[in-house]
Amino acid sequence: MGLRMMSTLVGWWVYNLTNAAIAIGIVGLSEFIPAVSFALYAGHVIDLSEKRKLLLRGVSLYFTAVIVLLFLSTSFTASHIRSHQIAVCIYAVIFCTGIVRSFTGPVFNVVLAQIVPKNTLQNATTWSQGSWLSASVSGHAIGGFLIAWVGNTGALTVIAILIFIAAMILFRLKPKPALNERGEKKTWESVKEGLRFVFRTKELLGAISLDLFAVLFGGAVAMVPVYARDILKAGAQGFGFLNGASDLGSIIIIITLTFFPIRKQQGRKLFFAVAGFGICIIVFGLSKIFFVSFAALMLSGILDGISVVTRGTIMQLKTPDNMRGRVMSVNSIFINSSNELGQFESGVAASLLGNVRSVVFGGCMTLLVVTITWFKAPSLRKMEY
Repeated sequence: MGLRMMSTLVGWWVYNLTNAAIAIGIVGLSEFIPAVSFALYAGHVIDLSEKRKLLLRGVSLYFTAVIVLLFLSTSFTASHIRSHQIAVCIYAVIFCTGIVRSFTGPVFNVVLAQIVPKNTLQNATTWSQGSWLSASVSGHAIGGFLIAWVGNTGALTVIAILIFIAAMILFRLKPKPALNERGEKKTWESVKEGLRFVFRTKELLGAISLDLFAVLFGGAVAMVPVYARDILKAGAQGFGFLNGASDLGSIIIIITLTFFPIRKQQGRKLFFAVAGFGICIIVFGLSKIFFVSFAALMLSGILDGISVVTRGTIMQLKTPDNMRGRVMSVNSIFINSSNELGQFESGVAASLLGNVRSVVFGGCMTLLVVTITWFKAPSLRKMEY
């Protein structure tokens, strides 16, 4: 929840410092480059490491990053450093959190499989996604409200407290030792083994590829600061509502799927969900009415939630325990690519095409990706579990 609040705040903060949509894209690129660059090595390290210790180190480094941002947000800093220099410092901090994320992101999924028995792993994955999305919607929405009520400094103070609490909770986990021994394989051989597994498992590759390109082009959420301030004239509070809309939809469907899971034709329904997501993005891009924009984003979250659960279940059920770190890290490359690179793509497209046309273009490209994948990945289309 604290990290979601931080991403919300940074997007709003940088846009107000620079008044440029491309600046929002650079935020995504700043995190994307290190997260993807270190991902494969991180997977090798995760499989050889004690997972609890890695988690605690990562959360401690996140806490340090928030403290640096807190200092940059103070009136003292604002009076001594120019706005564009503060923005550069923010980019540097986000670059560092990208490195941390390449290690901590996959570890959470690996730890889940070490805590929960395999016969309940499918249901546990749904519950895990539900708790993550609950934190996400809370973080996005509350982050926007805190910016309006207490400013950037006050919001960052709350974020620091939340991350500290998270560290205390994770400290209570029992150690999760490595399943592989050091020296069992050389680093590059270990990395290649994880890559080969992902690319040979066609259903897994198809699902994460579909998500990659759909979110890459349909990442309208990155443009929410622009829509909230300049198009819908909704201000910081409206920004908070719009930021939480898609996650609110996701948590609704996650709760529903927890009690009423998809029993048949999961692959086919995955395609329909991603296509519907693209249509929602087009509606959001064209809308000039706040309620319609909110509804389109919320419905996109519902459809994206179906994709998240399906992909997450495939990942957990098809990955052997001793390769989870490497496989989850490969998956994180796709996730980071779709989110952070998608954020950069949205900023660049907005600069070249204009805000509205760039979002509509992204939704249309999502529909094209679904169409191509439908014919290129028949095993995913026919998949059931």
